[in-house]
Amino acid sequence: MASEKADHPQPNGHPAGKEPADGPAAESSEKNGKDGKQGASKLKTLKKPELPKKDKPPAGGFDDTPVPSAPPGYTIKFTFHRASNLPMADINSLSSDPFVLAQINTSLPTRHKEDPHLRFRMPTKRRTTNPEWEESWIVANIPADGFKLKARIYDEDPADHDDRLGNVHVHVDNISESWPGIHDEAFQIKKRSGSKRAYFIRGCAALFTKGLHMSGDLILSAEVLGRTEGEGGRAYTVGPCNWTKHFSPLLGRMGGIKSPSDGKGGVESYNFQANQFQLQGPVPAKLYHRYVEFKPFVAGMFTTKGLRGRILHGALHHQHARVYNYDRTTVYGSFPSPSTEMSQKFLDLVHYDQGGRIFTYVLTLDAQLRFTETGKEFGVDLLSKHTMHSDVSIYIAFSGEFFIRRLRHKDRSPSDPTNASHPPEDIPDGPPADEPPRDPSDYELIIDNDSGTYRPNAALLPDLRAFLSRNLPGLKIVTLDCNGDKDRMDKLKQEQRDLKKKEGDQRLFVQGDRGSLSSSDEEELAALEAGGERKEKGVFEQGISTAMEDQKRRVQRWKEGDHLPDGFLGHNSGGGPGNGEGAAGNGAGSSSATGGN
Repeated sequence: MASEKADHPQPNGHPAGKEPADGPAAESSEKNGKDGKQGASKLKTLKKPELPKKDKPPAGGFDDTPVPSAPPGYTIKFTFHRASNLPMADINSLSSDPFVLAQINTSLPTRHKEDPHLRFRMPTKRRTTNPEWEESWIVANIPADGFKLKARIYDEDPADHDDRLGNVHVHVDNISESWPGIHDEAFQIKKRSGSKRAYFIRGCAALFTKGLHMSGDLILSAEVLGRTEGEGGRAYTVGPCNWTKHFSPLLGRMGGIKSPSDGKGGVESYNFQANQFQLQGPVPAKLYHRYVEFKPFVAGMFTTKGLRGRILHGALHHQHARVYNYDRTTVYGSFPSPSTEMSQKFLDLVHYDQGGRIFTYVLTLDAQLRFTETGKEFGVDLLSKHTMHSDVSIYIAFSGEFFIRRLRHKDRSPSDPTNASHPPEDIPDGPPADEPPRDPSDYELIIDNDSGTYRPNAALLPDLRAFLSRNLPGLKIVTLDCNGDKDRMDKLKQEQRDLKKKEGDQRLFVQGDRGSLSSSDEEELAALEAGGERKEKGVFEQGISTAMEDQKRRVQRWKEGDHLPDGFLGHNSGGGPGNGEGAAGNGAGSSSATGGN
């Protein structure tokens, strides 16, 4: 064993079992008659050789952790019928604007503890304490040992913060195909977690109103639809395929973005549009990506570790709440399953092939597609567009950018060189001269993985294409790798931008791109921290930018580690809009806090 050790060099560069003084370096020192200090210096150099540093990619990106093995579960349909005797959150109307946020918990282990919960939000009902929803939520792979359903009832208040009106918990500990289910059963709403102010108002009203009760109920049903087909191991949303369209006048003003208020022409007003589309699950299990730690502050931003991380996390969560803002202008819709009509609605949300638009998107683990228009020429800055879309989720399915093109020949492949598209060419029977055709087969969706926040694996683009083709029937899906297809991708996106300039200022709603975390994150972030480029603005836009610029500079300095901006913690420590903000300040809490204006 001694001879074996002597044959293997150790980290200090000397054979094992021998003292450095016996080595050739010491002998050479004695032969040359050099003093002990010089010999010691040489020995020191030999003991700690300089090793070349290897470049390591930052942690994150594609995660190959498999879904925990489990047998297929059951598909259950939950129906939220109505609620009764809710507290009154609005003292002026003695009513509320209630909605339900439902969450399913099961015994199924997750791949990581940071995986987001399975949730479902219902539309808001206006000015009522006895709302009727009749909304269904179909969830697959509920295990045989049951589930816990948490239904939180809120009053929507975009000018302040949503008041919780109470909770309902439903525990079922055994599921089978013979399970009788739940039929129009009333569950008492727990008041303990509800808004004290809302129950105080209802209590006062009950003193003067005969038959007004203090205890409310949520009426719901649940039924087994059968065994879930395919692999088990994770619960997911089957349907319905709900979509929402969100508007933010403040962000519209900051970006100088106008649109018809009613969506049918008429008077234009400043507006910014964000979209959410629930696709039919499951998302392919391989589509699983974690945020990339390309900067020291990024990990804390996602995990809320440290003061800096908590504030950045709260700021981005605030931005998400402002961009995907629920209020009276929010438009709701639903499809029972993927269909041609569902593809048409998607095309309607992205405005077909009008205006050369490019969109930023995130696909969540539960198959929700979130997207807004993006463009470098716009003035709305968000600290990180993909992080904002994901609501600072540690894990997502996929992210990047996409755009729409109209084909001359719907029956030919998009790769056919004889099949021209708009853009870049002008094709009759559609924009800009005519209304866009409604047939999804006239269009191609070109989608990529251009996201430095999560850096999706290009090898999984075929899986993304198959998933989108199943959910958007008729629409031709083309995928591009932001690295391998960079030249082609840059060419196509430049053609989109050229069309925007050519067709004039026809854009409706966009998300700013300066300061976003794209595939060139380091360069983008460095440019933002250095001040970035500016576009010329009108007097109104200049006024808004001047008012918000100080907060932006403070956040950027703070990100560099200089100091915590004065007053910043108090503004955002709650993770939502501060109390006392007016309607006009609805988006200001988010945007000013992150310097995203």
